[in-house]
Amino acid sequence: MGYLKDIWDKSKDGNRKEQRSLLRVAIIAVGLAVFFLFVKKDNIVRWVQGGFTIARQNKEIKANEAKIKALDAKIDALTGNRDSLEKFARETWNFAEHGDDVYLIQ
Repeated sequence: MGYLKDIWDKSKDGNRKEQRSLLRVAIIAVGLAVFFLFVKKDNIVRWVQGGFTIARQNKEIKANEAKIKALDAKIDALTGNRDSLEKFARETWNFAEHGDDVYLIQ
């Protein structure tokens, strides 16, 4: 730990002045990078996570809009035509008209 204290003392630089000044700049740069990437409340990591969240939610919105369009088309088909409504009821809930023969296969 004493070595880190000596880095900031410019009188101890001697003939390694350039190396030690570069080391000081590197330590400051790493400290600032850590601060801006991880410590600060609105840091870059949260920005990136927010971007991924927004992209995922936009995909979900598009998928839900497609489902809504498909359901609207199905509703229009079922409410517009009695034959299609009867066919849907027979296929989905096994409805039958009076007089139909019903076969149950297990």
